[in-house]
Amino acid sequence: MTRQFEYVRSDVAFESGGTPCAAWLYRPSDVVNPPIVVLAHGFAAFRELRLDAYAARFAEAGYAALVFDYRHWGASAGLPRRILDIGKQQADWEAAIEFARSIDGVDTTRVVAWGSSFGGGHVLRLAARDRRLAAAIVQVPHVSGPASAFTQNPRAVARLIAAGVYDQIRAWTGRSPYRLAAVGRPGENAMMTSPGAYELVERMGDMREELLAENDVAARVAVRVPFYFPGRHATAIDVPVLVQLAAHDDVTPIDTARAVARRIPKGEVRTYECGHFEPYLDPFFDTIVADQIHFLDRHVGDAR
Repeated sequence: MTRQFEYVRSDVAFESGGTPCAAWLYRPSDVVNPPIVVLAHGFAAFRELRLDAYAARFAEAGYAALVFDYRHWGASAGLPRRILDIGKQQADWEAAIEFARSIDGVDTTRVVAWGSSFGGGHVLRLAARDRRLAAAIVQVPHVSGPASAFTQNPRAVARLIAAGVYDQIRAWTGRSPYRLAAVGRPGENAMMTSPGAYELVERMGDMREELLAENDVAARVAVRVPFYFPGRHATAIDVPVLVQLAAHDDVTPIDTARAVARRIPKGEVRTYECGHFEPYLDPFFDTIVADQIHFLDRHVGDAR
């Protein structure tokens, strides 16, 4: 039977672009120089939406983990709040990886990047650029702007783009952001409105009002998502990558994601009979995180 380690979680921080980013550092007990997995969330999300569950499982398996919030989100600094700036988030990933490489007591040659959804897209780009990464894990990754942006009906897409243009004009003129709900129910004016999505996010946040109150994003991102193609970096990635796809994903279409995954030279693809938001929750979570740990054991782990 595989040993289950105890662990300690501590609050740490690092700077990205001069702004503090909040993070949790998980250290497994009685493990000398463990590999470290760096985790961040997806579109308009933050650590409390179940990333602690993944990090705890990694630590119990003998891996250190660093879980961070992007600037403008969660416990990290940055004003205005809840601005999704793709370039800044990419820079936050680079800063987080460099911070992980500075942590005493971990093996800085075995750093793994873990991203989900929009964060998975960031990790694909990072893995193509950072040749020192040991491996990467991407869960239901964003790979193609148009494929994700146009999963809604044309009228809804037009509303989102109009809101994005309006918010961008407000930004240019120094006014406060015009916001949209990040996740909503079908028919609502929100960035993601697939059936059941809102209820699943409620479960991810344990129905806590303080988390649900942050379910919005500056609308300007609606005019940027269609132009973000992290999947185009697939062939440049030369480290092992676990790509976990949802067969019923209506946020990141499965056919597009599968085509990108097949172009990753050392890609390993796993598909699950679930939707985009279900990997974080029972009954799928245990299987998905177990596959991630098995991947880590094979590529960066020690015999335990």
